[in-house]
This record gives sequence, structure tokens and C-alpha cells, in this order.
Amino acid sequence: MEKRELLIIMPAHNEEANLPRLLDQMEVEGIPQMADVLIINDASEDATARIITERGYHSINNVFCLGYGGAVQVGYKYAVWAGYQYVIQMDSDGQHDPCNIPVIYDRLVEQDREGVRPDLVLGTRYWAGARDFTLSPAKRLAHKMFRILIRLMTGQVITDPTTGLQGLNRRAFSCFAQYNNFDTKYPDANMLMQMLLLGFRVVEAPAVMHPRTAGKSIHSGLRPLWYMIRMLLSTLAIAFRIKFLKIGTRDRQV
Repeated sequence: MEKRELLIIMPAHNEEANLPRLLDQMEVEGIPQMADVLIINDASEDATARIITERGYHSINNVFCLGYGGAVQVGYKYAVWAGYQYVIQMDSDGQHDPCNIPVIYDRLVEQDREGVRPDLVLGTRYWAGARDFTLSPAKRLAHKMFRILIRLMTGQVITDPTTGLQGLNRRAFSCFAQYNNFDTKYPDANMLMQMLLLGFRVVEAPAVMHPRTAGKSIHSGLRPLWYMIRMLLSTLAIAFRIKFLKIGTRDRQV
């Protein structure tokens, strides 16, 4: 089978309750006909691996659980090694609707008036045309806080700085694939801050998202509070490292 230029990467940890329905939706949308799909099975202990095999999708099976960020970076490294030009990352819990994939891909390859394409396309819940689900007050506060912080440090307005639905060109995912360029624990607004300060072109596109209906979120319990504290410190540290110490500014991918 001829390799396509677009790779969909989906980290999955114990998603047996969500994965079959998501794969059904992807097939209805015709995604396997427009892109290669790679599921990173992050040491799942349920039937996730069996479902992937039975449905005929390509996968990488992590022996040890690397966490969400570690699994995503495995996908980036594979995309670099295999020679893909574009990557779209999406969750395997059903929150990211597959109908977003053509929209993000079209935006990735679209040129602006100067003939320049974006490096990253963020699927946002806050633009006209997006369909959002109810977020907790804590999450909305986090989004607002990081929007303000990113605008202060970079001058760019990003409406949804914590979205995990992202499209990346080869320049962007090659950067993330390198050692020490990606937070493998909580890659979020901190990584967006990094890419903006390094001069990568970031745009947004409206996205359709849904609430998780089964399984356990990585932001359950008291984790949102810890996430906000850690993300704030990490984002500030990245801004200080790049903006003031100029670390990493000479290592940008071209």
C-alpha cells in the first residue's frame, strides 16, 4: 500500500470502551482513505491491543506506560522516521470527532496571501463553527489564564491553548520529536508557548468535540489542580528560557 503524506496518531491507554465507536466514526468519515492511522497502545491492560489488531489498524505497543505525552512523542518519532509530511494528533477516547481531520488537514496545506503555510493548526472549541461541550469552571479558568499568559509573552491571541487536537507539519513534529523539546508528562499550553516563541506559525480552526462517555480521564479527581500549578510553572519557565536566556533559539527546525 502506498504511504500517504498525512499520518493520524492516536495515543490509547485502556480505551476498549471508546475505541471501537471512534474507529467506526473514522471509517464513516473516510479517514482511512485519506490518511494513514497509527494507534500508540500505551501498555493497555484491557482489550485495546486486541481491538486494534482485529480492526486492522497499525499500532505501536509500548511495553511500559509512557503517559499521554510520551505516547504522542513516540508517534512524532515514527512520523519523522517514516517520512510523513503532516501529522494530526487526536485522542482515542472519543472527545475529538473524526470530522475535524479534513478541516485541520485542509488548513495545514492552505497558503496565506504570502504563500506561507502554518506549522501548527489547533482545533478550537471557541470559534464560530465549533461545537463545544460544557467545561468545568476550573477548566474554563485555566483556559482563560493561559490565553492571557500566551498573549502577554508572544503577542498572539490563541483562543484554545490547551486543545489536544492538533495538526503539525514536518518542521513542527520534527522539533517535538527531538530530545528535550517536548514535555512527555503534560504537553499542553507550555508546548504552545515554546513553539510561538521559537517562531513557528500557529493558527486555529473550529473543531467538534464531545464529552468522554467511558473510561477515566487523565484530568480526573484532584489532577486538574495539580495540572494548573504544574502547567503555569512550566509555561513560565519555557518563556524565561527562550525569551530571556535565548536557549533553543538556534536549534529551530527549518
